[in-house]
Amino acid sequence: KLKQFKENPTASCDDATFMRRACLDITGTLPDPREAKAFVDERDPGKRARLIERLLASPEYAEFWALKWADLLRVEEKTLDAKGVEIFHNWIREGLATGKPLDVFAHEVLSATGSTYGNPPANFYRALRFPIDRAEATAQVFLGSRLKCARCHNHPFERWRMDDYYGFASFFTQVKRKRGEDPTDMIIYDGGGEIKHPVTNQNATPTYLGDGPAEIKGTTRRKAVAEWLTKPGNTWFARNVSNIIWSHFFGIGIVDPVDDVRISNPATNPALLEALGKKFTGYNFDMKKLVRDICTSRTYQLSTQANETNRSDETNFSKSRIRRLRAEVLLDTLAQVTDTPNKFRGLPLGARAVNIADGNTSTYFLTTFGRATRKTVCSCEVKMEPNLSQALHLLNGDSVHNRIIRGKVINKMINDKSPPEEIVRSLYRKTLSRDPNEAEVSKLNHTLANARDPKEKSVVLEDIFWALLNSKEYLFNH
Repeated sequence: KLKQFKENPTASCDDATFMRRACLDITGTLPDPREAKAFVDERDPGKRARLIERLLASPEYAEFWALKWADLLRVEEKTLDAKGVEIFHNWIREGLATGKPLDVFAHEVLSATGSTYGNPPANFYRALRFPIDRAEATAQVFLGSRLKCARCHNHPFERWRMDDYYGFASFFTQVKRKRGEDPTDMIIYDGGGEIKHPVTNQNATPTYLGDGPAEIKGTTRRKAVAEWLTKPGNTWFARNVSNIIWSHFFGIGIVDPVDDVRISNPATNPALLEALGKKFTGYNFDMKKLVRDICTSRTYQLSTQANETNRSDETNFSKSRIRRLRAEVLLDTLAQVTDTPNKFRGLPLGARAVNIADGNTSTYFLTTFGRATRKTVCSCEVKMEPNLSQALHLLNGDSVHNRIIRGKVINKMINDKSPPEEIVRSLYRKTLSRDPNEAEVSKLNHTLANARDPKEKSVVLEDIFWALLNSKEYLFNH
C-alpha cells in the first residue's frame, strides 16, 4: 500500500521510545527507570522481542485488557449490581490471564445461561433486557457492525435491511430472566418467544447476517448464533477482533471506528485486515500471539517523525501516531511516578484505576479525561481527544501539584544526598523514560545554578517535576 501511494515509512523508533510505548500499550504502565536504562544499554538485537514476552506474561497485561473488554461488555453497576460487576470483571480478567481463546470467550458470553452470580458471562444478558438491544450489542461488539439504522427502515446506502435486522434479533427473543433464590441474583434461561417484523407483522425467521436463514436443530438459538459467529469460516469475527486489537496499538483501526463496518466506511487496507484475520484464526484466536506479532512488526516500531513522503499520511501506517494516554492509564502513571498510591471505592490502597470494575465508579480526574461510563457498547465511549479542561485541570488543579508535595520524591532524593543534576536525570527517567538531552541539561543546569540556597533548589526541582508531568511528551504515547 505504501508503494502504491509512493510513501516511505519512517525509521524505527529508538529503544527508549519503544520500551515506553510497549509498556504503556501492553500493560498500561510506565517502565521502571532502572530497567529502561538497562534496556537502552543492552546490545542484544533480540531485546525488543524479549521485552514483549515479559510484558505479555505479566499480571498487568490481563488487568489492562480486562478494562477494554469490560468497556465493550458494559460492566457497570446500574445495569448489573455490585456483586455481578465484580464477578463478571474477574471472569474477564482470568480469561485473559490464562490465555482463553477469544472465540471461546465470545461463545461463552453469547450462550451463557444460569445464575449471573454462578456463571459470570450471563451478566451480558442482565445488562441487555430486550431482544433488539441484545442483537445490536452482539453485532457491534463481536462483528463490528452497527445495525440500529435497519431497525426502522432499509438503509439506502448499506447492505442491511429490516429483514436482516429482525432475522438477527430473533436469535435473542427466547432469552428469559427470573429472580434466583437470592433475590438480587438473576437466572438467564432459554424459553419461547418470537419477534414480529414491523412491516409484514410475521414472526421473523432466525437469520445469520449475510448468510441466510439458520437451521436450528437440537440446540438453542443463542448457541446456534454463537457457533456461527465463532466458527473459523466466519471471517467477520476474526477480522473485527483483529481490528480492535490493531486499533489499540495504532490509535486508529484499519476500519475506523472499529465498530462501524459498512460499505461507506471501507477498510483503508483490506489486504492487511484480511491477513490479520487469517493469522488470528490460524492462532486459534489466541490474543497474545496476535499482540506479539503486532508489537514485533516493523510497522509498530516506526518513529512518529514524518518524512517528506508521508507527512500528510494519517491512515496508511507509514509512521507511528502520537496518542494521548487514556484516563485510567494517565491517573495510574501519575501515582506511579509521584509515589502517591490511589484509593478507589472497594479496592485496596494502591490499586490501579484500570482495576476499577464498575463503570459507574469514577473520579473527577477520570471523568475529565474521558473514562467510559459503559452506558452503551460503543467504542466511542472512551474519549481520547485532548481538550482545554484537561489541560487546565493539570496546570491549575491539585492533581499534579499535590502529588508532588505528598509523594516527597524530590525530598527523598535530596535527603539521599543526590546532586541536583542527578535528580533531574532521575525525574526524566521516571516520567519520559529517557535521559535529558544536551540542550535540556544546559538550560536546567543554568536554572539550578541561579538558585541561591538548598530550599530554593528544592522548589526549582519541584517545578521541573511539575513541568515534566504537564509536558506533551509525558501525557502522550509516542
